[in-house]
Order: sequence, then structure tokens, then C-alpha cells
Amino acid sequence: MGRKKKQTYIVGTIGIILALIWISPFYLMIVNSLKTKREIFTNTLKLPEKFTLDNYVEAFAQLDFFKTLFNSILITVVAVVVIITFSSMAAYALSRRKGKISSLIFFLFVAAMLIPFQSVMIPLVSIFGKMELLNRFGIILMYLGFGSSLSIFLYHGTLSGISKSLDEAATIDGANRFQVFWYIIFPMLKPITVTVAILNIIWIWNDYLLPSLVINKEGMETIPLKMFFFFGEYTKQWHLALAGLTIAIIPVIIVYFFLQKQIIKGISEGSVK
Repeated sequence: MGRKKKQTYIVGTIGIILALIWISPFYLMIVNSLKTKREIFTNTLKLPEKFTLDNYVEAFAQLDFFKTLFNSILITVVAVVVIITFSSMAAYALSRRKGKISSLIFFLFVAAMLIPFQSVMIPLVSIFGKMELLNRFGIILMYLGFGSSLSIFLYHGTLSGISKSLDEAATIDGANRFQVFWYIIFPMLKPITVTVAILNIIWIWNDYLLPSLVINKEGMETIPLKMFFFFGEYTKQWHLALAGLTIAIIPVIIVYFFLQKQIIKGISEGSVK
């Protein structure tokens, strides 16, 4: 009993240390967002002499936050819905049709996760530019292409654990393939769907590189793209940038806080099955 308590204390101590390490960047971001520009460069760890929200007010105004927030929400929500819709259907088809062709297609999707975006971004932007798709619709198609691989992999793992007898029973009752998937199978994929949604929300919400290449019209910028406003050629407004970053991550943290159990459950089901 004493040995178990000792192990518990050791594991707990290690957990606390790791938690402090992971929390430290957020501490620095929030503390320094409450300081003046001069205070940030004098001591980044020290608490500000006087707490003020002036940086948040100014960053909110310079970011044109409500309009920029709408752009980020629109692109993120539509892209995630499209990824979930097409990835779940593709994974269902691949998991139910066993054969060399379906296995090869699934292998190609998995292998695509290893391809870095930087290696294809120039030809991708060039092709989409010729098709006049360097806009919101175009970037959603790009997110579908880059987000499908991991999403199909996770869905495929979960679908492999769902018996085909459900499909056969629904078919006997008169349901077609489309109805079998959307009314019988898809509701059973709720945990992994939440996982896919959160993983893609975090990625798309925080993405800077792809919007910087695709969105070239003023007033359509996402939050990460607009954050670049605080970093000029000769000046860097860290006090405003940190305040803007704090505002930007709040929506994702709120969503993750309410859905964290579903995320853990979905990842474990998708990876094990």
C-alpha cells in the first residue's frame, strides 16, 4: 500500500510539472497582453504594475474583430462540415467494399498524410489561380483535400468495428445505401465525428499559411491572417499581438472544454478499432 502511494505521488508530481510546462506559454501570453510595450521588453515574467484592458480594446478595434471573426467562423464551419460529410461517406464505402482497389485507395489516403503542404503549395495555388478559385470557395476545397486523409483514417477505424449486419437488416427493411448510412450508421459515429470536427477546427482556425496564399481580398481575412497586421517591417506591437491572440483562442478553448470527453473517446475508438 505504501509503495502504491509512493508511485501515485511520483506520477502526480510529474503530471503537475508537465502541466506547468504546458501552461507556461499561456501564462506569458496573458500576462504580457496586460502590459505596456515598454514593460514587455523589460521583464516578460513579471506581473504588470497596473492591470489594464487597453491592449484588448485597441487590438479588438484594429483587428476589426467582429468582421474578421465572421470570416474565420464561416470558413471553418463550412470546411469542417464538408470534410465530415465527404470523409465519412468515403470511409464508409471503403470499409464496406473489401477488395484490392478499395485497399489501395485507402492506402493512398493514409500515405497522403505524409506529404507536407509546403511541397505542393506552389503548383496548388497556380492551378487554383488559373481556375479563379483563389477565394473562400477555393480555400474550402483545399481544406477538404488536405483534411480528408486523417478524417477518413479515423472514420475507417471506427466503421471497421460496426457490424455489417446492421446494413443488411436495414436493406431488408427497404432502405437504400444512402439511407442506411445517414439514418443507421452515421448516428453511431458521433464520438469520432466530434473528434474529426475538433481536430479540423483547431487546424483550420489557427491556419495562417494557406489563407495567406489564397485570400488576397481586403475584408476577407481570417484572424491569423489579420494578426500579421501587428508585425510591420520596422515595428512589432507585441502588446497588441498577444492581446489579439488571447481573444482569438478563446472560442476554440470553449468548444474543446465542452467536447473533450467526446474527443478522447473518438480518438481511442478510431485508433484501436
